[in-house]
Amino acid sequence: MRWTICAALALLAAPAMAQQLPAYDLLLRGGHVIDAANHIDAVMDVAIKDGHIAQVAPDLKPSDAIKTIDVHGMIVTPGLIDMHFHANNGSGERGSYSGDLSILPDGFTFRSGVTTIVDAGSSGWRNFEDFKDRVIDRSKTRVLAMLNIVGAGMRGGRYEQNLFDMEAQPTAAMAMRYPGLIVGIKTAHFNGPEWTPVEQAVIAGTRANLPVMVDFGADRPTRPLYDLLTQKLRPGDVYTHMYSGLRQEQDPATLGPSKAFIEGRARGIYFDAGTGGGSFKWSLAIPMIKQGFKPDSLSTDLHVDSMNGATKDMLNVASKLMVIGLSLQEVVADMTAHPAHQIKRDDLGNLSVGSVADVAVLSIQKGHFGFTDMNDTRVDGSQKLVDELTIKDGRIVYDLNGLGALSWDAPQGDSSLDTRWTAFPRPVPRPTDGITLH
Repeated sequence: MRWTICAALALLAAPAMAQQLPAYDLLLRGGHVIDAANHIDAVMDVAIKDGHIAQVAPDLKPSDAIKTIDVHGMIVTPGLIDMHFHANNGSGERGSYSGDLSILPDGFTFRSGVTTIVDAGSSGWRNFEDFKDRVIDRSKTRVLAMLNIVGAGMRGGRYEQNLFDMEAQPTAAMAMRYPGLIVGIKTAHFNGPEWTPVEQAVIAGTRANLPVMVDFGADRPTRPLYDLLTQKLRPGDVYTHMYSGLRQEQDPATLGPSKAFIEGRARGIYFDAGTGGGSFKWSLAIPMIKQGFKPDSLSTDLHVDSMNGATKDMLNVASKLMVIGLSLQEVVADMTAHPAHQIKRDDLGNLSVGSVADVAVLSIQKGHFGFTDMNDTRVDGSQKLVDELTIKDGRIVYDLNGLGALSWDAPQGDSSLDTRWTAFPRPVPRPTDGITLH
């Protein structure tokens, strides 16, 4: 009986306590906000409440927030989206992107401002649910997936060349079982002369109303790039590894985009950087960008090789593209609103009021920096993007220089509401603290 009375009193008190909370949980003040989805490119404050964007406007009041962080001189963007990543780690399979070649996401995302990744075909319909259980459901990073048209997934040669395991119907059925989580169909690494993987992927994508991403594998005269981009793929499908030079992407005379690229873009095909371990050459990217053929999205194709090679991370990819001609605004759009639209998740990649509060706070370092490509050739630059602060679902998940921290000798104040704005709350004092038991 006494418990019931206490519980009732607590319920009655809850609305009153909620009313006493400040209007915002977290306020980012004075940053240069770049939000391509909402056409914002200006100094603004960003307010967050209950895990969502509450307001984006100048001169919001610090007194209205539990926590205020000064980000003057920094760049505030939506949380970055890496739409080509390999995260299906943990199966123990050697030499496999459904195993040891993939990387668990959380150690590589937040420190680069990335809050959402898309696993690009590491799993197929046969092993997607195992991947979901082992990685997707256990990650703090938002992990979405493109389903490989190969039912066994990206498990290496004998699996990925198996035409009999490329089936549209079960692939589409699995994709439709997890709408919004499975956001595309992937075909990759095929070396044969047949069109089977592309054709089956397009059928699956059409049935599930999802885009197809193509890593076109070996360059075969029997399935030319021109036919892929002008006949086989649909508007809204994605060609990744656009600057690899491995499949006739470049016009040998002009050094600009090939006829296939030009006509493919005119048809509505999207082109993704997907730099990876061996899929980006300066000798393509520089002349093609000079001639105006820029990416529709930036991505890493991150895995155990590319993370230590020329790609490194998402902001390294963005920085190297800025060195050769893309603006800050372009690379931000290519890591936020543009990939969100390509995967039909326009709820992500923006700072609209009511949207999930995924935010990246970036700085531009000045100095001397070298950026490399798949041939280990270098371009020098004088600036580099660095992630200072990453917010996922309204809470700080990475803080490079302690922007959200108080000085150790400053008054610490009330820590009881820390969990509303950070994933690293300070300890809340308990009655037993300081008591020594003998």
